[in-house]
Amino acid sequence: MSQRNSKTAKAAARERLRVQREKEAKRAKVRRQLLVGGGVIALVAIAGGVAYAVNEMNKPGYWSQAAKNKLVKPANTSGTDGTTIIIGDPKNKNVVKEYEDLRCPICAAYEQAAGAAVLQGAKDGKYQIDYTFATFIDNHDNGQGSKRALSALGAALNVSVDAFEQYHQALYSEKNHPEETSDAYKSPDKLISIAQQVPALKGNAKFSDAVKKGTFDRWALAMSDKYNHASSDVQQGGTPYVLVNGTQVKVPGMSSDQVVQAFAAQLKK
Repeated sequence: MSQRNSKTAKAAARERLRVQREKEAKRAKVRRQLLVGGGVIALVAIAGGVAYAVNEMNKPGYWSQAAKNKLVKPANTSGTDGTTIIIGDPKNKNVVKEYEDLRCPICAAYEQAAGAAVLQGAKDGKYQIDYTFATFIDNHDNGQGSKRALSALGAALNVSVDAFEQYHQALYSEKNHPEETSDAYKSPDKLISIAQQVPALKGNAKFSDAVKKGTFDRWALAMSDKYNHASSDVQQGGTPYVLVNGTQVKVPGMSSDQVVQAFAAQLKK
């Protein structure tokens, strides 16, 4: 090859290399712009989503409006505003009164330890259980989970007593119950997801619709109000607060056997 041809070939090669580098630099710039742009869009979307969720959650009028809505009492309730929930024979002379907040971790520990045994006692005719539910944990952190879980529990009770019992246990189970600082039960989807563990609620469109629409929100507020008008001893004692024939049984920390024995000691023959 002549010297001239060699120089021409080298120049052409350098030009091709320059063009190739320019193309690669342009592609890299486009990639960077896309990544930055996508990141900005993602951040905006996340921020927008969070802002929307916070705005929805903190709408000042939601629960105020719910308090004005028509009261829908769940089936299988009695008493004023349908706020009496009795498990067992309502004529049984032995009465166990339980006060709970569905976000309460101590209530969850109590139910996990002794809930099944206490429920069995009612089924065996030893006593009736009279439930009252509070929502005061929501007040501490401007939350909604206690109220929404209670509304969903009302929807379960509207299906059947068995559905109520099983959903009550599922909400307090170690698998499902959130930390007190987490307002996870504010999510209807979360509550419906847990309900899939209950045969009578699994795929139950009527139940899910009631949870999403807040059919029993007004009832949940009425139940919470019932707790708020309970005796000062009950309110100061926090939850769980358990009375057996009017005598408090301090259930936190007790094993299932200890709870059963403590109940038995207060039962009328």
